[in-house]
Amino acid sequence: MARKLKDITEEILNEKGKYRELDPLDSTSKTSIWRLFVYVIAYTIFNLELLFDRHREEVDNLIAELKPHTAKWYRNKALAFQYGFDLYPDTDVFNNEGYTDDQIEASKVVKYSAITEDSNRSRLIVKVAGEKNGELVPLTTGEVNSFTAYMEEIKDAGVPLTIINYLPDLLYLNITIKIDPLVLDENGNAIAPINGNIRPVDTTIRQYLRELPFNGELMLSKLVDKLQLTPGVKDVNIYEASSSWIDPQTKNYGNPIAITMSKIPNSGYFTTIKNIGNNKVENLVKIDYNVV
Repeated sequence: MARKLKDITEEILNEKGKYRELDPLDSTSKTSIWRLFVYVIAYTIFNLELLFDRHREEVDNLIAELKPHTAKWYRNKALAFQYGFDLYPDTDVFNNEGYTDDQIEASKVVKYSAITEDSNRSRLIVKVAGEKNGELVPLTTGEVNSFTAYMEEIKDAGVPLTIINYLPDLLYLNITIKIDPLVLDENGNAIAPINGNIRPVDTTIRQYLRELPFNGELMLSKLVDKLQLTPGVKDVNIYEASSSWIDPQTKNYGNPIAITMSKIPNSGYFTTIKNIGNNKVENLVKIDYNVV
């Protein structure tokens, strides 16, 4: 680990004190020539040690990501999947000969992936999602079938995998917002909308969910903190929160389960919009706006 600049300078000065022939260099002024030499040398050593630390960190990260049998290795392989492309025989490398960079990039349909271990069984859980119009979406049937075959081909022998490619978990929120009536009206609309942001609270909730890492933990306290920074919001109370996710057997959402403090989505991501059929959707966030 890189030493502090002060420590390096003191070490040089201590070493100087061991040589009597250097005693004439006794000025205490920071602008004296010999002290400037000491500073330049110490600063150079300091930056060199920082570079060594950065190099060590990069090497450690490369080793962690390239080493087989690790969760990072499986995640990187999931993100490297190319839909419609074949592997070189007996390798985990795709054959990209004759394809353009744009075609190769377009084939990488897995935009998000997370690897976890099943605590009850010796099994790796591979969660994946694609992206459409800036939103996370499941892979298509064809894509996930091809992806599953790819992962089975490259995985270590004897390692069972479970591929999770679900619709997003549904997030239900009941919130009371104390508003500043100079900024928001009683319906949560911005009185003087900036950049088209008509409903700032709704925008904040969407941004918070979008900023969560894939398979990241939703923390109600963090959401409250985010909401309290929203223009026009004076106080926040999330008095009810719950979520539901796809049952892999029935392919339907189960009953909502209460969230007390935090929740990691089973699918890897959340949505607050439920499709109820006939091109209709339901907003699962209920907000009571209060002036008092």
